[in-house]
Amino acid sequence: MAEKKVTWLELFYDLLFVAAVSKASHVLLHVEHGSFSIEYLAKFVLIFVPVWWAWVGETLFVNRFGQDILSHRIFLSLQLFFALIMTASLSVHFDANYMPFLCGYLGLRAMTAIQYLSLYKKETGDKRRTARYFGTSFWIGLVISACSLFFDSWVRYAVLYAGIVVDILLPLISRRILVKTPINTHHLLERFSLFALILLGESVVSILAVLQSDSWTWQSVLFAAITFILIIAMWWQYFDNLEKKVDKSIRTAGQTIIYGHLFIYLSMSMLAASIQLLFLEQLDYFAGIYFMFGTLLLYFLSTSLVFNMYKHRQHRLGFSHFALLLGTVGCFFALDLLFVVPNYLVIGEVMAFFILYARTTA
Repeated sequence: MAEKKVTWLELFYDLLFVAAVSKASHVLLHVEHGSFSIEYLAKFVLIFVPVWWAWVGETLFVNRFGQDILSHRIFLSLQLFFALIMTASLSVHFDANYMPFLCGYLGLRAMTAIQYLSLYKKETGDKRRTARYFGTSFWIGLVISACSLFFDSWVRYAVLYAGIVVDILLPLISRRILVKTPINTHHLLERFSLFALILLGESVVSILAVLQSDSWTWQSVLFAAITFILIIAMWWQYFDNLEKKVDKSIRTAGQTIIYGHLFIYLSMSMLAASIQLLFLEQLDYFAGIYFMFGTLLLYFLSTSLVFNMYKHRQHRLGFSHFALLLGTVGCFFALDLLFVVPNYLVIGEVMAFFILYARTTA
């Protein structure tokens, strides 16, 4: 498969999604009485998923059909406008901003569907069938979500997300069609890794929040230093695997990359929030431990799944190494439940895990 390079326009497209991801992540910083509110945790997921799916939709179109030509630039510019509307509307107070959010999301998805339809008559064979399928079927989810305008209260959101779920499930249902027009693995991995880099930037911002606290103490400096090493190890583990261990010539529908990265991205955002919450001690000790190690486990399992599916056989994570890493998480978690330890030791345990994970896999 010929190498497909990421264009400057795609990188420009990512800029607005940086702001959208940041706004979604900040929802997690709303803590009530030392514990997470289920409401805010749910809002984080419900805000993050449409942002992720809108970005994925255009990324997959570009991967299979995109060309750096005038018509594509016009479509992408229109999508940037709708992304701007959607990003501006993201807030924990969803009701007040529902209309602009809906307009932004529907506009983004509609532009992607129209792009597929515009190519339908130009393509031949399997590519023609894929363009026709996406160009027509994506309107099902769009129509369902648009019907939310006719409802109030929680029913509105149930209808909105029913449409989004249908939209997300359609490619899974039609996998037999998609495998005949495989994704460009090299390009797709590069696009998803660039988005991961954006989310790593959120963790760097969390370090700045630590260093900009009212007074510097040896504990705060130590916490920031350990967190910095943690992020470097996390970067090392992810990007070394991506660059050196993954077989980019594999021809698949790419669904493990696509859906697996949703959980990788969620865990990265949650880690960025947990760094701030742990340092500021806004969470109850045990709530903070559950959140931090739950986030760590989600990242470990999702990255193991995605990379093992695409790694060369000799580089895949073996059962013994998987058990070692899982046992390390379990031991640290049990230790912190038995003994109350300071925040810099908790973040030190997370750092130690990422160093071990990078050393074992990268």
